[in-house]
Order: sequence, then C-alpha cells, then structure tokens
Amino acid sequence: MQQKVEINGQSRRQMQKAINEKKKKSRDVTGQEDDADDDDDVSERNCPGIKSKDAGKASACSGCPSQQICASGPKGPDPGIELVQNRLEQVKNKILILSGKGGVGKSTVTALLSRALAADDSERNVAVLDIDICGPSQPRVLGVLGEQVHHSGSGWSPVYVDDNLSVMSIGFLLSTPDDAVIWRGPKKNGMIRQFLSEVDWGKLDYLLIDTPPGTSDEHLSATTYLSEADLTGAIIVTTPQEVALLDVRKEIDYCRKVGIKVLGVIENMYLFVCPCCQKLSEIFPATTGGARRMCEDLDVTYLGGLPLDPKIARYCDEGKNFITEMPNSSITDSCKNIIKELAKYRKETH
Repeated sequence: MQQKVEINGQSRRQMQKAINEKKKKSRDVTGQEDDADDDDDVSERNCPGIKSKDAGKASACSGCPSQQICASGPKGPDPGIELVQNRLEQVKNKILILSGKGGVGKSTVTALLSRALAADDSERNVAVLDIDICGPSQPRVLGVLGEQVHHSGSGWSPVYVDDNLSVMSIGFLLSTPDDAVIWRGPKKNGMIRQFLSEVDWGKLDYLLIDTPPGTSDEHLSATTYLSEADLTGAIIVTTPQEVALLDVRKEIDYCRKVGIKVLGVIENMYLFVCPCCQKLSEIFPATTGGARRMCEDLDVTYLGGLPLDPKIARYCDEGKNFITEMPNSSITDSCKNIIKELAKYRKETH
C-alpha cells in the first residue's frame, strides 16, 4: 500500500506542479530556465568527478547518495589491471560468452565450444573460466565435479579435463556442490579479479569465459579487467523466441557501449532432434525471424545454430564429451562450423 508523503502540507505531486509552474513563468518572462531553485542540476554541473582529489569532499557533493563511495574510492588506476594483464599475456584469444536471458544454454554452449576447439587440434590449448559466481555449472558439465584446486607459488592451478582443456570455477572451492554462494557485488568482483590475476593458465590459444545472464556486477568487473588485457570479443547465446531476443538486443547494446567487439550470435535450440527418427523439427517458433533476422537488423554476425538433442542433457549431467562420443551428430557438425567462423577472429601470436 502506497503512503502519501507530505512536506509542509504539500504532497510531492503538488510540489512538483508548483516548481513546474514557476519554471514556466520564468521562461515566459526571460526565455530561459530559472535554475535558482534547481539544486540537483547545480550539483550535477559542479560534480568534481570520481577521479578528482575532491571527489566526495566538494560542496557540490553534499547530499549526493554516492558521496561516501567517491570519498573512499581509489583515485588512480586499479592495480589489479596490471596483474591481470601480466597473467593473461600468454593467452592469445580471450572470449566472453554472454546471454541476455538465463536458461538459453549458455554454459552448455561454452562447454561444447571448448570441447570442439580442443578436439579439433590436439596441439591447441583451451581453457574455460566460470565466473557465474552464484551458479557455477562448468565442473559438472565438463565432468570434473569434486576435483580440488591446488595453490602454489605461481598461483592457482586449473583443473584439467583433458591434456589440452582446463577449467577454473568457484565450484571447486565450495565444500559441497549444494552450497549457496550468497555474496554482494564487491565480493564477487574480488573473486573475479583473483581468477583473472592468480590462475596459472600457462600458454593458451583460447580462454572462454562463461558469465551469468544479464549485465550485472560480474560483467562489469570482467569487462574492466579484460578490456585492458586485449579481449578478443564476445559471443552471445540466445534461443529463437522474441522473449529471449529482447534481452540479447540489450546485451549487444551493452557490448557496444563498453567497447566490446561482438564476434557473433549463436542460436541455441533452434531445432529439435527427434530421439527416435533423428528428424529435425521446430519447437521454439521464431516469431520475429529468430536470431538470424535480428543479426541482419543489428549488423552482427550470425555464427550458427545448435539444435536441441535430448542426449545433450544426459551427457552434461554425466560430464561426458558429446563432441567425441557423438562425432556424426548434427550438434557436433554445427559446433565444427561455428569454430570455423571463430577462426576469422583468431589471433596466432601472444
């Protein structure tokens, strides 16, 4: 139930109406806005900025909700950026795997791509970093649930799935897989910084970074560090329905605003593979043309589609390698085509 807030006998709506009337009269007389009573605008114009030595201390900061944060924040570059740069300098291609909406199969797609990249060339070193702090799934999907992470003088050692495929996840640091991670943004950001600066990956050809859905603290933190560490770009995963594409458009907008190159979009579950006859059929109608149409409209590369095969769920639950155990499946063929598209963005030198 909403409460009616009154100040000096006036409701907020009445006060706002009075202010608007005053401004209108001022414009009628002078042709200009009367800013004398507009304290918020004055404060905004006089804001010293978060990097200033006066941040949070200037008179314009009085009453600002961010005053304490600005006053206590660092005034110089984040020292963690240099640590991340040094740690990842031997990683050729760093790719964020994003999704606007949860439940589109982003973690499954990340695992499939990592398996496909590793299987395509035994000399290619691939790794997965799971920064979905509150919902880590890569340990189970990649079949290494219950493994322990070792720490040495050179940093954390990732867990090896195969000779040329490794993974790091907060899932390895939990007492049990059922433990809930109940952290606020700063602690999540600190964990991501640790992963990026302290994991000893060695020389890598590809580092795929599995993120949570949306554009939250984890994304901003990863973007801050990786943008200064030669980030290759981002792959966005979606399903054909408009309800998923709505959020993907926001994700693409986010990437463009923060300067991340969108390598392309993968349309997951765009067809269904019948377990009996292997016939392909549509179960999620592309009511607005699907991801391909959206990519055309937004000038983004359509990397390809992955069909929905019931076997995928079982293989993920059991941690098995779908790519090598089902080499002739339509999903394996699609993954191979997608990594061929990715090769266009590949960097060959560190």
